[in-house]
Amino acid sequence: MKISNETKIGALTVVSVAILILGYSFLKGNDVFTTENKFYAVYTDVTGLTVSKPVLVNGFQIGRVSHLTLQPSGTTLVEFKVQDKYDVPKNTVAKLDGDLLGNKTINFQLGNSKEMAESGATLDASVKGSLAESLQPVQEKAKLIVAKMDSILSSVNNIMNPRFQKNVDRSFNSIANTLQSLEGTTQKVDALVGKQSVRINNILANVESISANLKSSNQYLTGTLSNFNKISDDVAKGHIKETLENANKAVAELQATIAKINNGTGSMALLLNDDKMYNNLKDASANLNNLFIDIKAHPKNYVSFSVFGGKKN
Repeated sequence: MKISNETKIGALTVVSVAILILGYSFLKGNDVFTTENKFYAVYTDVTGLTVSKPVLVNGFQIGRVSHLTLQPSGTTLVEFKVQDKYDVPKNTVAKLDGDLLGNKTINFQLGNSKEMAESGATLDASVKGSLAESLQPVQEKAKLIVAKMDSILSSVNNIMNPRFQKNVDRSFNSIANTLQSLEGTTQKVDALVGKQSVRINNILANVESISANLKSSNQYLTGTLSNFNKISDDVAKGHIKETLENANKAVAELQATIAKINNGTGSMALLLNDDKMYNNLKDASANLNNLFIDIKAHPKNYVSFSVFGGKKN
C-alpha cells in the first residue's frame, strides 16, 4: 500500500507539534514522562533564580524549579517539582544559594522528621548571599586600606625631602664617629687589661686561696653550727614553759589583789579608798610631829634623871 504525500506531511506535522509541546513543557520545568510532587517556598529576593534551575540535595539533582509567582506583598512564591521517588521530610529547608557570578540554585537541606511533606506543602525558606555579596564588606575595607596607604605614601614623600636626607646623612656620620670612639675606648681597655694582667692574676690567686681556706675551715664551721644547734635545743628543752606558767600565775594573783583593792576589800583597799582612815593617819602623823617638837623643846618634861641619885620630880 502506497502512503500518499499528504499523509506523510500530516504525520510529520503531528510529530513536530508533539515534540514542540514536550520541549516547551520541559523548558518550563515539567517532566511528562515521570510523576512529580510539587513543593513551594517563599523568598524575598530571587535575583538570578529562573525556571528550570535544578533542585539539589548535597549536589545531587532531585528536581527543578517549575514556576515563579510574584505575590502582592512583594515576595516571590517558587514552585519546585521533585520526583516522587525521593522523600522530603516535613522540616526540610529550601535554601537559595548563590555562586560567585550571582547564579542561584536551590539546595534542599533534608530535615530529620519522620513525617514526610505531602505534595503541595510549603517548605521553610532560607537565603544565602552570593560570594560577591559576602565579599562586599571586604571590598569596602580594601578601599579604606588603599586610601590610608595612599595617605601614608604621601606623608612619606613629604618627609623624604632634601632637608630630611641631609639630617639622615648627618645622623649616620654621628653614628660612625661614635663607633670609632667606641673602638678607641675598647683598644684602651685592652691595653689597660694587658698592663694589669699580673695584678689581676694575683687577685685571682688570692681569691682562690681564700676559697681554699674556706674549704679547709668547712669542718670547723660545721662543728660551730652544730654547737649553736645544740645550744638552741638546750634552751628549747629548758624550763621555759614552767617559768611562763609561774609568771602567768603571779600576774593572775596580782590582778586578783588589784581587783580586791578596787572592790574595797582589805586594809590596803581601806587605806586607798577610805578617806576617814586617811584623815586619821594624817592627824596621827601631825600629832606625832607636834610631840617630837615639844620633846625637843622641853625634854625635861618627859625625861629626868640624877647623876647622884637625887629625888625625881
